[in-house]
Amino acid sequence: QVQLVESGGGLVQAGGSLRLSCAASGRTSSSYAMGWFRRAPGKEREFVAAISWSGGSTYYAGSVKGRFTISRDNAKNTVYLQMNSLKPGDTAVYYCGRSRRTVPSWGGSEYDYWGQGTQVTVSS
Repeated sequence: QVQLVESGGGLVQAGGSLRLSCAASGRTSSSYAMGWFRRAPGKEREFVAAISWSGGSTYYAGSVKGRFTISRDNAKNTVYLQMNSLKPGDTAVYYCGRSRRTVPSWGGSEYDYWGQGTQVTVSS
């Protein structure tokens, strides 16, 4: 079993920054891609960013590219999402997931484990 726990969410003003963390525990392995998704009230889950098992390849949604950075530390079984220049439209619950594959992807069906999410609220 693999467990994922997100942290780092909170309330921030527009233009501010937050760094989210996702810690994995259980029978973990670094040989998988990881991703971040988000869900705003009344909306479907949306892909945000993904990273390969080695950390050498990343993939971003167009809405966050240039503002967000995904990274990972396999020695700590942790993936991060650095969020800069936050906008009110970024307000959502953010979830991390472990992919079934080693390459990053945007499809939610590629992920087999999910965390419980962390709330990010951006005020205007």
